[in-house]
Amino acid sequence: MNDSVEALQGEVLARIEQAGSEKELERIRIEALGRSGSVTLRLRGLGDLPKEERRRAGEQLNQLRRTLEERLEAQLEAVKRRAKSEALKGERLDVTLPGTRRVKGSPHPITLVIDEIVDIFSGMGFEIARGPDIEDDYHNFVALNFPQDHPARDMQDTIFVAHDRVLRTHTSPVQIRTMESRRPPLQVIVPGAVYRHDDDATHSPMFHQVEGFMVDRAISFADLKGVLTHFLRQIFEREAGVRFRPSFFPFTEPSAEIDIQCVICGGGGALKDGQPCRVCKTSGWLEILGAGMIDPAVFGFVGYDPEKISGFAFGMGVERIAMLKYGIDDIRLFFQNDLRFLRQFG
Repeated sequence: MNDSVEALQGEVLARIEQAGSEKELERIRIEALGRSGSVTLRLRGLGDLPKEERRRAGEQLNQLRRTLEERLEAQLEAVKRRAKSEALKGERLDVTLPGTRRVKGSPHPITLVIDEIVDIFSGMGFEIARGPDIEDDYHNFVALNFPQDHPARDMQDTIFVAHDRVLRTHTSPVQIRTMESRRPPLQVIVPGAVYRHDDDATHSPMFHQVEGFMVDRAISFADLKGVLTHFLRQIFEREAGVRFRPSFFPFTEPSAEIDIQCVICGGGGALKDGQPCRVCKTSGWLEILGAGMIDPAVFGFVGYDPEKISGFAFGMGVERIAMLKYGIDDIRLFFQNDLRFLRQFG
């Protein structure tokens, strides 16, 4: 019995010394000291021994159990220390290295320009209104005096959602909705997204407009010119050339296109290296505003008396203003989500 206990002790202790993981030590513990372990089975078999050998064998086996438990615990602590030491080596932090900067986000350049436009017009007493992106035919076309055969109704320009529902092609429908629910005097601007079938360096199928209108008694074209001239001087912070060209819109009469001197090429139509300017298409001018006196027919749709009430309306493309303000020659840069481009406006 004594020889077999010593042999078992030497075998198990050797396995414990060679064990390099908690999992392996647990397996050794179960095989030696578990319910069916080699030491446990020997303790259960003490009753089969002669009475004179039983006591001595029991002492030997209990001593073996204690020895194995102590050695298993000691080896487990050693394994844990080694594992922790290895982990610390792999995760060691050099406190002398510079810290990692947390990059902060910033408003999109289009948002910056919209906010600036709103601030300028708010300073002139204009309030903000908003409306739905999906419009009905009545508010998007009919009430704005678009004939049924107007080219803007064609699929080339308008994105139809259903038979009489479209993604709004301009923010002007909010002008109708506002005048339907309120009476003059009104000074309102309407910033928002609009949608058209168009895509090149200066056009996008989704872009942003700011509609504005003023309605009251005795509003004149001179009021329109004064408001827009002040706005252009504020937004560009310069005395760039501005011109009003006669034009036509179904919902204004008389109507005008307002151009500003191209700040990409300086109005010369060509860049410094002699290449033609893509933004103004070599004309030296860029259209940024459409405006005019509100057509009396539009007042008829909202129940205003055109003999007593007059007003003007204008609409501008935010992206074009941003391109001029920041010297950008391709509108698509605003929508490509290139962080190298966007971080310039932080």
